[in-house]
Parts: sequence; C-alpha cells; structure tokens
Amino acid sequence: MINMEKEYTSEEDFLKDYDVSIFDRPSVTSDICLFSVSSENQNNYRKLSKKYFSVLLVKRNNYPYKGKWCLPGGFVGIKETSEEAARRVLAAETNLHNVFLEQLYTFDDINRDPRCRVMSVTYMGLVDKNKLDDSLFENASWFNITTLEDNDYYHVTLDNGNEQLKFVVKKVLKEETTDRYKFEIIENDSLAFDHPKAIISGMERLKNKINYTDIVFNMMGEYFTLGELQQVYEVILGKKLLDPAFRRIIAGKVIKTDKIQTGGGHRPSVLFTYKRNKES
Repeated sequence: MINMEKEYTSEEDFLKDYDVSIFDRPSVTSDICLFSVSSENQNNYRKLSKKYFSVLLVKRNNYPYKGKWCLPGGFVGIKETSEEAARRVLAAETNLHNVFLEQLYTFDDINRDPRCRVMSVTYMGLVDKNKLDDSLFENASWFNITTLEDNDYYHVTLDNGNEQLKFVVKKVLKEETTDRYKFEIIENDSLAFDHPKAIISGMERLKNKINYTDIVFNMMGEYFTLGELQQVYEVILGKKLLDPAFRRIIAGKVIKTDKIQTGGGHRPSVLFTYKRNKES
C-alpha cells in the first residue's frame, strides 16, 4: 500500500510501494470480426458466380452461451498486446496466419459479459477465402450476410447453409456535432455477447473505407477480372455500380497483366492485379 504521507524521491521507489490492488481491474478480450467474400455455386456457367459478404463465426463449447455462435476471440494475456492476442486466437481457433487486422472498436458496456467486467478490443480482419482450407476449422463456419436497412434499423440474417441466425441492430446518433453514432441491439437470440454490434460496426467501417482506401484488395486473390472485383465492391457497398463509376474508383489501383482467364464457358477475360503487388 502506498504511504500517502511519504515523499518519494524517485519513480523507482514509488513503484516499489505501489499496490496494484487499489483499483479493480477488468478483464480484456480480443475479438475478431473476420470478413471475406464467398462465391455461390453457379449452374449457369455463362454468368459470374454471385458474391456474398461473409463473416467467420465460432460455436462456443463452454458456458456462458454454450452452443451459441460468436466471433473468434479470447482473453488478452498479461504479457501480450490486444493485437497479439487477436492473432494468437485466430491461429489457434481457425489456423489463420498473417491476416490483415485493423482495430475496430472497444466494447465496454458494464454487463456485456455475464461472468465479470469484461471489455472487448475488437478487430476487423479481411481475408481471401479462396486461400483457406475450411476443413481445418474445427468449430468455425463462414456465414453469408444478408442485410435489410430500414431507416436506422439493420435487419441481419446470417446463413452458413445449415443454420440461419438473425438479429436487429439500431443505429443511434451519439454526438450531433461530430455525427458520431453507436449501435443498440434490438433483437438477438442467436449470437453470444454483444457481437451483433461488432459485426454491424465492422460492416460500416469497411463500407466507408472502401471508398477512399485500397482495403478491399486484402480480400482478393493475386489475379482477378474487373468483373469479379466490381462484384466485391458491390456486395460490400450493397448497391450496383455503373461501369464508369467503378472504373473511376479503381483508377490507378490495378494493373492489367498478360494473363487470361479461360474455361467454364466464359469468354476469355483479361486478368488484373493490385498495383502494389507489382511494386513490392
């Protein structure tokens, strides 16, 4: 216990007396909202496969929320950063390494975890799903996301082909002067914790950043057609893009290669690559 009447002459002496039990210490987790784009099995080989925006969920084996789906996550160790914990969790739960991660938000509602006071430092991750071996995921599954926006309400359905999960989240203005907002869960009986808010937050972040950064290329393979790239933009933005508008968005971001995509009944298509792939 620190002696408040004692006058310390150095920080070293102060720290020797410091009692870490003075303040309650909440637990901290790292949770990962990992997104990708999936292709629908296409019977008509003359058309591009429909794209789906997907999120990776893990089924919980233990209480609380045993049997519920949630984002991959785990407690932050005392000797690791929240990002190090996120990468450790992804490697352990999904066998994923070297994934693009960006800190998304800290969720710290008082009663968000029934065990104790737990704050979540949540990350948004992006990955090219075609590079993954889904058989390596023991309790994880990709869920395609369908969102219906009604004013400030997001009606979300997650579907992995076997199960459907649904929730409703409301967008609430937090500060008028800065146009900041938060999300409130209106309906949810499928996902553990407050993870519907994390998923919507990640989707909104990605939708905003795709307009002014090259973040989308973390979800693309090394080579792609412009049609495939346009589909990815459209599925994230939730709207169709006119070809001229799309070409303006990607101007200077991609390079035409001498490779051609053939087969499957499609007309041969020129393949492009992200410009930085050639510069690095």
